[in-house]
Amino acid sequence: MRIGELSERTGIPRRLLRYYEEQGLITPERCENGYRSYDERLVDRVQQIRGLLDAGLPTRIIKQILPCLDGPGTIHFPDPTPEMLATLELELDRMTRRIDCLARNRDAIAAYLEVVRGDGRPMGDGRSVEA
Repeated sequence: MRIGELSERTGIPRRLLRYYEEQGLITPERCENGYRSYDERLVDRVQQIRGLLDAGLPTRIIKQILPCLDGPGTIHFPDPTPEMLATLELELDRMTRRIDCLARNRDAIAAYLEVVRGDGRPMGDGRSVEA
């Protein structure tokens, strides 16, 4: 498939797909005419990359763990190195702190809306203000 179709199927802009290629995260084949040709399996791979980036992992870490990704959402390390484990533990701690901060901010905004609305309208998470 061409880059436009991969972009449509993944929701990732073409420019970002080219960046993934520059970073060594995806490797399309090259046709005789020089066009990139993307294998079907790259649809899942691009979605995995996007999810890992959204989770806060830098591309250098993603590049290291990509060979261990079996399928969407699955990470498998047959023989992880101590350095890889330490890096992933640091990233996990960083993500946990980020999640905690987001949860505190969400709760503060919900409390603010509860006070401002005062009308029992549903909150963003489905709870009512009076819950």
